[in-house]
Amino acid sequence: MIRDMRYEDCPVVAKFWRELLDVPAATDESFRRTFEKMSGDDRYRTFVAEEDGKVVGFLTLVEVLSFDDPDGYIKMNGIAILPEYQRRGIGEQLVRRAEEEGLARGSSSIGCASSLKRTGAHIFCDKLGYEKSAFWFHKIFPKQS
Repeated sequence: MIRDMRYEDCPVVAKFWRELLDVPAATDESFRRTFEKMSGDDRYRTFVAEEDGKVVGFLTLVEVLSFDDPDGYIKMNGIAILPEYQRRGIGEQLVRRAEEEGLARGSSSIGCASSLKRTGAHIFCDKLGYEKSAFWFHKIFPKQS
């Protein structure tokens, strides 16, 4: 079952970010704060995949506007499935739900960025018809005191 993420899902989804996406900064507390902010902004949605009452995967997205794409596009910010639940169609269900969300919003396209190390994710995206079109560059700002 694919459903909207709830506040009580925060610890398990934060753990997915830390352990499956290798984002150690996703502490339970920072994740809760971010989820509260995202919940108040309709550009964001996070879906979870649940089997037998257990959250086994998630996908988060944001609607992005830009001057070269005034209809906006959907950026999938993260997707992960527990290893023992992979290759069962759960990731594809989550992505299809994100695509439905984009179509409902009138977005022109959908995409995601992926770590260069996540070669399995690259194969997954290719299998679903996504075209590799860019690299993602980012810079982390130093903490302000």
